[in-house]
Amino acid sequence: MTEEKKTNQNIEETEENDDLKVVMPEANRVVMEPEVFKEQPDYLKVFANFYIAHFDGRDLEIMNLYDTDHNIVDINNYLRNNIHFPRKTLVKHVLQWHDYNFNNLLDQMKKTEDIDPESMVTYEDWDKWYEKRRSEIQNALS
Repeated sequence: MTEEKKTNQNIEETEENDDLKVVMPEANRVVMEPEVFKEQPDYLKVFANFYIAHFDGRDLEIMNLYDTDHNIVDINNYLRNNIHFPRKTLVKHVLQWHDYNFNNLLDQMKKTEDIDPESMVTYEDWDKWYEKRRSEIQNALS
């Protein structure tokens, strides 16, 4: 085949392909900005971690003593809906949306207990307080 015939054949094939060419529109892409998390104090992160551990164990009766404004309902609803997150992520997320609920609980504890939540910066501090508080309740089952 001569060079001229090859060129003419390629042109004819191209014209046939143009008739069948499918044009796909460019997808509309939306990029969401990553969520910016508020910086939380360490004592609040530790308390949220402690709270979630007791939530998982269905052991919040002591916390209920300090809930005057139904803060536990708000926190627990959020936790139930997002419990699939790993604990570290869940602490960060629950504090993003419900830090005021945790602070309300801690404020009530300050009023009725002789504790300073800001000085309780380890899980063990909260665990000791919780067990001490539980032992003070008469007729406790645990």
